[in-house]
Amino acid sequence: MKKLNVIIVFNKENDKILMCKRTKEPYKGKLNLVGGKVEKDEDELYAAYRELEEETGITKNDIILTNLMNFEYKMSDMELEVYVGKLNKDVKLVEEINKLVWVDKNDNFFDIEKYAGEGNIGHMLKQVEIYKKEVLK
Repeated sequence: MKKLNVIIVFNKENDKILMCKRTKEPYKGKLNLVGGKVEKDEDELYAAYRELEEETGITKNDIILTNLMNFEYKMSDMELEVYVGKLNKDVKLVEEINKLVWVDKNDNFFDIEKYAGEGNIGHMLKQVEIYKKEVLK
């Protein structure tokens, strides 16, 4: 089974979420969470930190990530792991491929014209709200 991850990153004030503007399909031109592929036999949490650093410059010293949920897409033989964390300090972002932007956490993440994932980002953020004491350390 192919594994991918996405990482929900809140700024240290907990009022903005880090997004990237996709440069390729699927969802080209739409805002999405950062993340990437989990390599074969790679520890999933390690992969989340690796992808986060590759795409943004944010390191393990800047944030504590917690696995919030996983989505299993049986027809695609794929699992999407969702991690969440809050920065513990201001960071200088380093873009890899996609442009990085901070978005107000109260935006409508169910807006499929603006955001990738058919509303999944909105669903994930509702779960973050439910478990914020556990995941936003």
